[in-house]
Amino acid sequence: MTKSDTQLKQDIETELRWDPKVNEAQVGVSVNQGAVSLLGAVDTYAEKWAAEEATKRVSGVRSFAQDLTVKTLPGHVRTDSDIAASVQSALKWNVYVPSHVTAKVEKGFVTIEGQVASNYQRDAAEHAIRNLIGVRGVYNAISLQPHASVTQLKEKVQAALQRQATADAHSIQIEVSGGAVTLTGHAASWQSIQDAVNASWAAPGVTEVVNHVKLSMAS
Repeated sequence: MTKSDTQLKQDIETELRWDPKVNEAQVGVSVNQGAVSLLGAVDTYAEKWAAEEATKRVSGVRSFAQDLTVKTLPGHVRTDSDIAASVQSALKWNVYVPSHVTAKVEKGFVTIEGQVASNYQRDAAEHAIRNLIGVRGVYNAISLQPHASVTQLKEKVQAALQRQATADAHSIQIEVSGGAVTLTGHAASWQSIQDAVNASWAAPGVTEVVNHVKLSMAS
């Protein structure tokens, strides 16, 4: 059953209160025809991500925009040099991050760069630094190395969708150009769409996933 905007807003606010990683008093929720926006200022970059993940768990979210800013707590103030040292250590100690991945820090915002073979390595680098004290934001500029033909890539993505995605896989179409995969069609839930995106990223040779899958919900 399709939720009203009022019900969806209440469900999201309840989920934010339920998540111990989020201070729901700092997060404002706006809903317009299933399109959700989060507004406000949170204490850490980790909390910003936790609020987004909590929102996406709620059924009925058709689209999502985040406009949360990070305010640095007095006890979390760090110089860019201190943050850079912590970032380098976190990357070095993560088994999934290649040693040639680099980072630079400006006013608490971290940019990570380099080229890796698979998207999970790119994600691992970002996840490794997301919870560090003093980090206000992360820009992931790591690129991927394409190493598969278009035909092979499309076959691999289709196979991955069938193995990993939900029953909505049959209603999702795949187009491949170079290493870029574009997903179109529709799915019954936000999680189904995310499963399709994750399955696409898991295919070797994928350098970009463009998600145009629409959420179709029974009325």
